Amino acid sequence: MTTPLDEDYAKAGFDGHLPFGQRPAVLIVDVCRAYLDPASPLYAGVESALAANITLAAAARAAHVPVVFTRVRYGVGGLDGGLFTRKVPALAAFLDNNPLGDFDDALRPHDADLVVTKQYASAFFATSLAASLTAMGIDSLLITGFSTSGCVRATALDALQHGFIPYVVRDACGDRAPGPHDSNLFDLQAKYAEVVGLDEALDLLKRSALPQSVA
Repeated sequence: MTTPLDEDYAKAGFDGHLPFGQRPAVLIVDVCRAYLDPASPLYAGVESALAANITLAAAARAAHVPVVFTRVRYGVGGLDGGLFTRKVPALAAFLDNNPLGDFDDALRPHDADLVVTKQYASAFFATSLAASLTAMGIDSLLITGFSTSGCVRATALDALQHGFIPYVVRDACGDRAPGPHDSNLFDLQAKYAEVVGLDEALDLLKRSALPQSVA
């Protein structure tokens, strides 16, 4: 349903679209226990998004599309998190050896998946992700994970700025409240990315399926 705000943005020229690429990857951002354990200060009640990620990862592997996981991990005292860990004390959940920073048992990387460890919001900042994707020939990303207003948004923005077409999967992202989730998806669609539902993402994966020998 089109709203007056949608019409205003379109009239102003925020109505461009990015075509999906030929060599996608699924990028699962920080889907870990910290956001799924009710005892965690970062718990966000995002179990439905976890289920969507499980479905998406399985579909990607069936289509021989690469799957990339990110996680946050800090050393003793969180000094490698700089100002980020000072601004958000709850990031202590990701101090080295804290089990909250581990992947959830329901969705863990497979041996063939790429795992990127980061210290800041964007999966691209101070990591090897861009170089790895370029070496793999990737041109577009289906981006999911937690939280929509934080690491997902930062990652989608940096994907665009690094030349990878970002498609954010609405149903596979989650946040602490509907407001930040919805407003950030709106902003991403208007300015930086394409926002799609799970069904459309699954269809894109089917159309991108590669023979196993080429993947």
